[in-house]
Amino acid sequence: MAKILDRLLLFLYSLSIGILSVIAILLLSGVIPDKYEISDGPAVYITAISVAVILFLLSIRFFYISLRRDRASLPSVDQRTEYGDIQISMETIENLSLKAAGKVKGIRDLKSRIRVSQAGLEIMIRAVVDGEHSLPLLTTDVQRQVHDFVQETTGIPVADVSVYIANLTQSPSFKSRVE
Repeated sequence: MAKILDRLLLFLYSLSIGILSVIAILLLSGVIPDKYEISDGPAVYITAISVAVILFLLSIRFFYISLRRDRASLPSVDQRTEYGDIQISMETIENLSLKAAGKVKGIRDLKSRIRVSQAGLEIMIRAVVDGEHSLPLLTTDVQRQVHDFVQETTGIPVADVSVYIANLTQSPSFKSRVE
């Protein structure tokens, strides 16, 4: 909803600035006669016309931006099979990697980032651990789970799985109360 409102406001703004700058250009160039004389000389006219032309060009650009459609397609990984083309969005691969990493016990607050290289997918996992498990075993388990799950599910080779342990969660400590 906000995007539509922003586009509408941009449209109205660019339209009004465009109309005002065209009127200013016509008045300053003498096409439309006016009653007022500016006695400061030609430098003021040239500056005013330059500003009006720049505003007009900006309003055309904003007008174009407000009317064009978003053609930026989401990034995807393309595969060709014997039956045709397959496109898997990066968001899908990120969610698959998060799903696989979430199956490992002791991992919390996952974030994923995917890059495509010549060797295959490079998956970066950011995680918070509980601190009750060995970090080398935990990260190796996450790497194996993510690598195998993403590669089996998508059919795209996974070149690298990097795990970044961002923090350690603190288990809540309960104080005993004596009454």
